[in-house]
Amino acid sequence: MSDENEPGHGHSPAAWVAVVVMLIGITGGTFAFWFDQALLVWISAGVVVLGLLLGLVLAKLGYGVKGPRYVPKNHS
Repeated sequence: MSDENEPGHGHSPAAWVAVVVMLIGITGGTFAFWFDQALLVWISAGVVVLGLLLGLVLAKLGYGVKGPRYVPKNHS
């Protein structure tokens, strides 16, 4: 069922960093919204955008799925 040309579905350092940073931003924004802290909601939105940018930068630096610094693990 596995294809050798499969890109890895985002199992790369760039994808993990992007997702973790964005989850932190979303979680912080949810709590800030719940506590009615508008400034912190906007800061959290900025953290989500920062996570996206970090993922793109890391992918360009070679830590993406098809990057030269990414070594996929064999899943047996």
